[in-house]
Amino acid sequence: MSNTLGNKLRVTVFGQSHAPAIGAVVEGLPAGMRPDLEAVSAFMARRAPGRDATATARREADAVEIIAGLNERGEICGAPVAGIIRNTDTRSRDYSNLYRLPRPGHADFSAWEKFGDARDVRGGGQFSGRLTAPLCFAGALALQFLREKGVTVAAHIASIAGIDDDTPDFVYPAFPLYAADAFPVLNAEAGERMRAAILEAKRAGDSVGGVVRVIATGMPAGLGEPMFDGLENRLAAALFGIPAVRGVEFGLGFAAAGLRGSQHNDAFAVRDGKIVTETNRHAGALGGITTGMPVVCQVAFKPTASIAIQQKTVDLQTKEEAPLIVHGRHDPCIVPRAVPVVEAVTALVLADMILEGAN
Repeated sequence: MSNTLGNKLRVTVFGQSHAPAIGAVVEGLPAGMRPDLEAVSAFMARRAPGRDATATARREADAVEIIAGLNERGEICGAPVAGIIRNTDTRSRDYSNLYRLPRPGHADFSAWEKFGDARDVRGGGQFSGRLTAPLCFAGALALQFLREKGVTVAAHIASIAGIDDDTPDFVYPAFPLYAADAFPVLNAEAGERMRAAILEAKRAGDSVGGVVRVIATGMPAGLGEPMFDGLENRLAAALFGIPAVRGVEFGLGFAAAGLRGSQHNDAFAVRDGKIVTETNRHAGALGGITTGMPVVCQVAFKPTASIAIQQKTVDLQTKEEAPLIVHGRHDPCIVPRAVPVVEAVTALVLADMILEGAN
């Protein structure tokens, strides 16, 4: 199923941007686990719209209603955990012209080719970033499972509009888990310049993109399979499920292609009786199998496709070229709100691998 992720820990996302509700069904978390629902709410609030001037003006509480999977004590009872999130601030009229005029850079045209007039263009339908809210619900549960296993997952804005944040130490990363800031960066001055670039694009009716870096520490060594089912394969496939992702790289990524082997290789060493590497350019996996070093991944997001500047498109009915003005409320940059989404998807994949390794 295209909307389902995972093997032992399976997550199915459902709904559309302007449907009455969206949600997720989570299967495979251990019975007896007691989710901290306040922590789930706090995590999801980081992704919720309307928190910052750099985000869309659409306001959604993103409050999860868990309708199945917990017993009277609030423990996972062994059944799938199902949660729904009501859509309360929709303006479907803003999208009425898109049934005929597909937005450049969006899935309107490809959805028309596949689903025809049955497609739902309101707010982007099932292609909308709104569907990352239930991903964050499922990911918040996975993050709690991982913390019990000694694994932490945290992300920050690595760059926006070509403005770079500081790069953390890949061996000993030191930035907070569940950062409460709506604009999570390591370097506050760089963050202000990023924010200014977003607001400048917003005033121009345009958008900008950027990169999110996620680091996971505490992953046990020996998880993953060689060739097509390794750590990088699974993470990349899942991360590309996040709308607007255009690239995923691990460690130094493409920059490694410009190095010599002597510059890129990580020397092995023993620390406190444990085999480690002195550096971590390999980003926590060799041959697709975890080494026990931090997992480091960068995720590139394109500029938001829905912009206020007039663009050229084609009328799907007349097959004639036509101008398009996009209405509605859209993020001039989705990167700040994507940070918890990247954490959530990373957590789901890592938790799935740990559950597989336990069997």
